[in-house]
Amino acid sequence: MPIESGLKGARVLVTAASQGIGLGAARAFLGEGARLVVNSSNAEHLERAVRSLRSLGEVHGVVADLRRKEELDRLVDATVAQLGGIDTLVYVTGSPRPGVFMEQEFEDWTRAAELLVVSPAYLARRTADRMVAGGHGGRMVFLTSTAIREPIGNIATSSVCRIAVAGLVRTLARELGPKGIRVNGILPGYTLTDRIGEVAADAARRRGTTPEAVLKGLVQEIPLGRMGTTEELGRVVVFLGSEMSSYVTGAMLPVDGGSLRSVG
Repeated sequence: MPIESGLKGARVLVTAASQGIGLGAARAFLGEGARLVVNSSNAEHLERAVRSLRSLGEVHGVVADLRRKEELDRLVDATVAQLGGIDTLVYVTGSPRPGVFMEQEFEDWTRAAELLVVSPAYLARRTADRMVAGGHGGRMVFLTSTAIREPIGNIATSSVCRIAVAGLVRTLARELGPKGIRVNGILPGYTLTDRIGEVAADAARRRGTTPEAVLKGLVQEIPLGRMGTTEELGRVVVFLGSEMSSYVTGAMLPVDGGSLRSVG
């Protein structure tokens, strides 16, 4: 018997989906027949992404800054207006700028906390309200990083603040499970996006080498011998954001080619 995702006609919201992991997730959901709202804070980037996705299915774009409460409210309301409800929330966000701990200022920590602690929690609350009111349950998938298990030296704010996402996932899984809402997280490892180039360039500057040399060293530490793609991550997001994972909640799933050395 073939495995069915149950996503045909499902109503899905994917944040930060104009590029990178969010865009890969959007493509994967559309491939399963879902109906989407995709979000970005950059109107030009979002318009370009929506144009590229429209050949795959129904998709709507909503410009919103994830750091602002009123725009998170508007994002949820616009999604419900466009799709009639929300069955799956996928939270992706941009990353704080690279830098070691002693370089980070108060403003750096504030911005990181807004994106990686406050915003996912508030958006989850607003989305859960809609899911509970609809009486149909739902799924939430939060993207974080393998850095929450093994901190990476030159992304201090991300290594610290993204840990909150794991706490959010486990908290919501217990509280929302009785209401039929499953909540899971994904820990991407090194993935072929603009972000990996940014981190490699920062590391190269510190070491007096080239970004190419840094990337080569990173790949050598990955058991599968290569970095992941946004398409591969998208397939895992679809798994957790669909009925294929119907008895999975509270999980934090690494998608890293085997890079993590720690157990648990």
